[in-house]
Amino acid sequence: MIVFELPEIGEGIVEGEIVRWLVAEGDRIQRDQPVCEIMTDKATVEIPSPAAGTVVRRHGEEGDVIAVHAPLLEIDESGAGVAPAPSEAAPAPAKAEAPVQAPAPEKTAAPASAPAEAPAKPAPAEAPAKAAPAPAEAPAKPAPARPAGPVLASPAVRAYARQKGVDLSTVRGTGKGGRVLRGDVDAAAAASPAAVEADLAAPPAVAERIVAPPAVAAPAPAGEDRRVRIVGLRRRIARKMVESYRTVPHFTYVDEVDATRLVELRRALQPAAGEVKLTYIPFIMKALCLVFREFPTVNAVMDEEAETLVVRAPVNIGIATDTEAGLVVPVVKNVQDKPIVQLAAELAELTGKARAGRLALDDLQGGTFTITSVGNIGGRFATPIINHPEVAILGVNQIHDRPVARDGQVVIRKMMYLSPSFDHRVIDGAVGARFVSALKAVLEEPERLLLELR
Repeated sequence: MIVFELPEIGEGIVEGEIVRWLVAEGDRIQRDQPVCEIMTDKATVEIPSPAAGTVVRRHGEEGDVIAVHAPLLEIDESGAGVAPAPSEAAPAPAKAEAPVQAPAPEKTAAPASAPAEAPAKPAPAEAPAKAAPAPAEAPAKPAPARPAGPVLASPAVRAYARQKGVDLSTVRGTGKGGRVLRGDVDAAAAASPAAVEADLAAPPAVAERIVAPPAVAAPAPAGEDRRVRIVGLRRRIARKMVESYRTVPHFTYVDEVDATRLVELRRALQPAAGEVKLTYIPFIMKALCLVFREFPTVNAVMDEEAETLVVRAPVNIGIATDTEAGLVVPVVKNVQDKPIVQLAAELAELTGKARAGRLALDDLQGGTFTITSVGNIGGRFATPIINHPEVAILGVNQIHDRPVARDGQVVIRKMMYLSPSFDHRVIDGAVGARFVSALKAVLEEPERLLLELR
C-alpha cells in the first residue's frame, strides 16, 4: 500500500484545486495513468499515478483545494498488473471472470469520471472468456513496443491520447529521451481499428466539465432551487475579481472615437493579410504601444508589499477571452516588437487555445495591460474591473453607425466608445483622460500605425 501525495507541479505553487477525478475507488490503474486534474493559477494539469495497482481511497472531492505533499490517493500495489493471471490458474474459468470484471467497467460506470476510462476497459473483459492464459498475454504485448520505465509525455499529449483511445504504454516515443509526441499518438491511432470508436466515446473537453460538473448536470424539476458549487476556473475568477475590487480604487473614463477610417483601413489591409483574419484588436494593441511612450505608468503593475509601481519595459497585452469555462486572459508578449499581421495571428492562436482549454501556464502570465472587448455582443460601454496587479484595463465596445455633426453637416460615421478603468492610487483622473485622448487621436488617424515597421 502506498500513499500518493500531490507532487510539486510548478515553482512557487503550494496548493491546487481538484477540478476532476479521472479514477474512482476500486479502479485498477497503471503506472503514469492520469488520476485527476489539478488547477493552479488558471492552468489545469493532469497528475499521473506513480505506480500500478488498485485505488483504495481518494483524498478530497472535486472543488477541494489541497496542499502540495498532502495525501491524494491510496494505492494497493499488491498483484498490480499481473494479478489476474495467478488468480485464474486455480479456480475454474467461470469463477475467474468475477474478479476480473468487478473492479473494471461495471464498477467505474457509476461515477462521473468513468467515461474517461471506458474506452480502454472493454478489451480485458473479453479475454477471460476465450481461455485462462489470455489475460497473461495481454500485459506482455505492450512490453516490446517501448522501453521499460515510466511513459514520458506532456499532459496535453496524454489528454490527446485518451481522446484517441490510445494506450500510451504501447507507444514508442520519438521525442528526446523517448518522449511520446502528438505525432506518435496519431500513428498509433491510425494503426488501431478501435481508435474511431474510442474517439466517439471520448470525454468532453475540460472547459465543459468545469461548467457543468456532475453534481448539477441533471436538470432540476421545475420550480425547485438548485445549489451550484463554485469550483475550478469560476472560483479562480471570483477570487481574482474580489481581490482586485477590494484592493484597487477604480475609476472609469469614457470617450468616443470616430472609427470610420479604422474600419476602412482594416478592410483595405485584409486581402494583404491572406489567411490571417484582421480584427480591430491588433490595431488597438499597436496604437497602445505608441501611447505608452507618452504615458509609461499606464503600462505597469503594482508591487503591493513594497508599495512600488513597476513600470514595465515590454508591452505584454492580455486579451480577456470568453470561454465555456469562464473568462481567461491569455497574454500576447512583446507587442511593441511585432507588426499588426503577426499580432493578429498570435491573437487568433491564443484565443483558439483558450476556448479549447489548451493554454499553458506561460500563456497566462506576464501581462502588463489588458483589453476587454464586448463589441461583438453589443452595448455601448462598460466599467471593466482591472486585472490586478496591473493598473489599467481598456474596454473596447461596439462600432456602430451614428449621425454626428461634421463641419456644420449631419453625417453618418462609425462611432465607438472606449471605457478604460484605472487604479486611482497611481493614475490621476487627468492622466487617465489625457491617455484616452492620445489613444483616440491615433485610432482616428490609424494610417500612422503603418509607419511602425515592427
